[in-house]
Amino acid sequence: MNKILIWSVTAALAGFLFGFDTVVISGADKQLQLLWHSSDAFHGSVVMAMALWGTVVGAIFGGIPTNKIGRKKTLFWIGILYLISAIGAAFANDPFVFAAFRFIGGLGVGASTIAAPAYVSEIAPADKRGRLVALYQFNIVLGILIAFISNYFLKDIGVNAWRWMVGVQAIPSFIYILFILTIPESPRWLLSKNRDEEARKVLFKIDPSADLKDIMDDSRENGVTKHENIFMKKYRFPLMLAFLIAFFNQFSGINAFLYYAPRIFEEAGLGQNTALLSSIGIGITNLIFTLIGVALIDKLGRKLLMYIGSVGYIISLGLVSASFYFNWGGLSVPIFLFLFIASHAIGQGAVIWVFISEIFPNHIRASGQAFGSSVHWVLAAIIPSLIPMLFSEIGPEVVFLIFTLMMVLQLLFVIFMMPETKGISLEVLSENLTKKNIKKNEIKETSTAGIL
Repeated sequence: MNKILIWSVTAALAGFLFGFDTVVISGADKQLQLLWHSSDAFHGSVVMAMALWGTVVGAIFGGIPTNKIGRKKTLFWIGILYLISAIGAAFANDPFVFAAFRFIGGLGVGASTIAAPAYVSEIAPADKRGRLVALYQFNIVLGILIAFISNYFLKDIGVNAWRWMVGVQAIPSFIYILFILTIPESPRWLLSKNRDEEARKVLFKIDPSADLKDIMDDSRENGVTKHENIFMKKYRFPLMLAFLIAFFNQFSGINAFLYYAPRIFEEAGLGQNTALLSSIGIGITNLIFTLIGVALIDKLGRKLLMYIGSVGYIISLGLVSASFYFNWGGLSVPIFLFLFIASHAIGQGAVIWVFISEIFPNHIRASGQAFGSSVHWVLAAIIPSLIPMLFSEIGPEVVFLIFTLMMVLQLLFVIFMMPETKGISLEVLSENLTKKNIKKNEIKETSTAGIL
């Protein structure tokens, strides 16, 4: 188990770079708009959102290298993309060059949401899969917190503070590249490529006492249909699940908020320094409640965490909307947004990448994750890019009210559609989710539920 934990943490470090890359731009937000005299529309859709469009492309096509060259090599090249992006953006002298290098980093983010959860889910025992895959989310929020802290301490070093903010990511990117060289390839991917002997060696390292023949036979049987795709009729249900959980994740407003946290706090009447400090508070809250979610995901299950998160979303977003509408001022908006972040961290944040990595069969897992990630990142690109314009046109109170109503719909999705997946092997999940025997949102657990 120690080896699995080390390998899982190493792969999940891609999430740290994901979180850092996503949020580091928030500290440079207003500096860049003033520097390049950008309109709200250009600044939001090009300077700020170009990384997200890169993420969309990375998510759409990230399944290809994840399937073709393997999980490990894909993770390695993701680190290279992050490194190039950080250095290039730091030295950019116009918004288009800056956006281009941010786009490259986005490619890494999008691909990492496929390769990292797929890798961890394929090496993890069924009863520990939730918390191990959720290490990816933990690293995301750790990266977010470190980015907020980094931005705060770098904000006063001069007119080029933004260069240091985006460039410092090169350091963890280089360290990650070195670490990823130490992990083995996913045994399930090796089996899908008929590299049985290599797969046997990795499986033996994972659990020397396991019945390797049974595990290999189950994985092989689950992946015999090489020419299938995720859009076939029998995969309609897992495809719908992936779409809806990704759709609701972004219509909570989470990425819009993370990208514009300091701006939102300033809209609420806080000064610039207070806004940046409040952003660090958001990062700490996110980290604490993600740890709680990671600890509980294999005990309470994915569905109960989504219940808790959905109710928390509705309450917190409703209060944020009311705070702007009634002009409550003071610390009301930061406090309510702390509750929002806590709700996200313990619910969607802990669950989404675990859930999407579980619901597709081995042979189309990367493609299924690419679909779910693509939905997530298309919306993550569109929604934040509209925030500056929407705040000025309809006001933050209406924007947060829309997010609140969407979370009511998410709660209905959890109640009536979402199945529980905890403690069940990937092969058994695959078999049951592609059948029409799913009743009352339950997945039948069989005697093979304890296999890898």
